[in-house]
Amino acid sequence: MTKTGGTTRSASAPALDSVDFALDRGSPVPLYYQLAQQLESAIEHGVLAPGNLLGNEIDLSTRLGLSRPTVRQAIQSLVDKGLLVRRRGVGTQVVHSQVKRPLELSSLYDDLEAAGQGPSTRVVRNEREAARSEVAAALGIAEGAEVVALERLRSTHGQPMAYLCNYLPATLLDLDTARLEATGLYRMMRTAGITLHSARQTVGARSAAPEEAARLDERPGAALLTMERTAYDDTGRAVEFGTHVYRASRYAFDFRLLVRP
Repeated sequence: MTKTGGTTRSASAPALDSVDFALDRGSPVPLYYQLAQQLESAIEHGVLAPGNLLGNEIDLSTRLGLSRPTVRQAIQSLVDKGLLVRRRGVGTQVVHSQVKRPLELSSLYDDLEAAGQGPSTRVVRNEREAARSEVAAALGIAEGAEVVALERLRSTHGQPMAYLCNYLPATLLDLDTARLEATGLYRMMRTAGITLHSARQTVGARSAAPEEAARLDERPGAALLTMERTAYDDTGRAVEFGTHVYRASRYAFDFRLLVRP
């Protein structure tokens, strides 16, 4: 295995200097695929941030010691995924990363922060209301009982990623809007002494309605991922019911599957 990277300086150098490429020329895995995977990983983990310039194909091929067709194929695969864009007279530029979130009981805010994605939140709604039947059933409370209804727009690098709707028992904790915009909901719950233990979760997909598309900066009919979750504390009490939508172009759930013995 040989580590690549040269001394040639170009517009791409400052961004690519932070990426430690390791291309195995003896591997049966094509070099273009190795390069694409390593660039995608650097984008996913925030090493290459939105707006970073990677230079043109000539710069990249010289810098990495690869042929132009190899570099072109790697770049095109990430352009097709929406992670990179080619700009005339500028070169190749990082657009955004697709967040791959593990299926575990964690908050989107914590996952984005850990991945270096610079999460930000705008609280659209934070008010009390009577629980409708779906919410009451999920939380194990009487229909019409008071709950706190939250609606938040979660963004990374200034671009919307998800619209989050959450419902919590009204007496659970104080949900200050300013704090909700500064940190994650689960982090606030942990600070209040609530120990999250388990959850029931359903993942799906559908097309974006016009209002959703406008919120998430997508076109109407674009693919959205959906998640419905009920979270429980260590006493078995339902403490949160959420219905969330995510931009499929920027978000994916990451599964690990095991064969039963």
